[in-house]
Amino acid sequence: MEIIYEKIFVSHEHSFITRKMWMDPNSHKIHSHKNFELNYILSGSGNRIIGNSISSYSEGDLVLLGPNIPHCWNVLETAENSPSECIVTHFYENIITSDFFNIPELDDVVTLLKNAGNGIWFRGKIAEKVGQTLRKMVTLEGLPRYIELLRVFNLLLQIEDKEELALPSSLPDHYDKHHDQINKIYEYVFKNIQSGIKLKEAAELVYMEPGSFCRYFKKKTNQTFMNYVKNVRIGLAAKMLAQTDKQITRISYECGYSNLANFNHYFKCVMKKTPSEYRKDFQ
Repeated sequence: MEIIYEKIFVSHEHSFITRKMWMDPNSHKIHSHKNFELNYILSGSGNRIIGNSISSYSEGDLVLLGPNIPHCWNVLETAENSPSECIVTHFYENIITSDFFNIPELDDVVTLLKNAGNGIWFRGKIAEKVGQTLRKMVTLEGLPRYIELLRVFNLLLQIEDKEELALPSSLPDHYDKHHDQINKIYEYVFKNIQSGIKLKEAAELVYMEPGSFCRYFKKKTNQTFMNYVKNVRIGLAAKMLAQTDKQITRISYECGYSNLANFNHYFKCVMKKTPSEYRKDFQ
């Protein structure tokens, strides 16, 4: 699994771009960029990684991302699964502070974008209306497209059925193209989360001693390295509980826990439910 820093080009002639895109089942790169992103799934299914959250997606999935969140949509490639296609809207990173957004009527929109720092998953009938508007936006240009964008924001503000995806402490305060070291660490964690994470190996990736590495990671991400690993493990466990029939004991082991009691304790601390209670939500 590869993690890259991606630069999304939004022309100075536009404040955002909206595109319909095919999702490549052979591309599983976790990436991040400075732009805000609104992602709507037209067809297909799979799982998405956003920060330390791992969950499934399907047709109609609608997610708003703030800048610099590591994320990836993995396509489930099966004979029954239709080709995966999405509509992606990218806003340039300074849109919140632009002159146009600096008016009282858009205060709620600015708040919404600021609150998207951890990723927001929108659900329900109004989310379907957002999807319809996005379908229309890809056929428009100029002012008509901008008017539809405002319509999208208005609809998003009305959605009550929504969920924050990543834990706030999993995301760095300042994340830019110079933070390749953090990317290397993310890659190592996601690649080895089931086989085993070793502090010394993670530190060696960025040419540091374990003590210096721990201080560096906490400074950049607002949490300890081992706490980040724990949160990713719980995210993986949540995905397996929702999408498989594996026994909880086996899931605990596959996510790196040798003690079931510890797994149950940490899972409830993070997800606010026991593993069995969480699984019932998907049955």
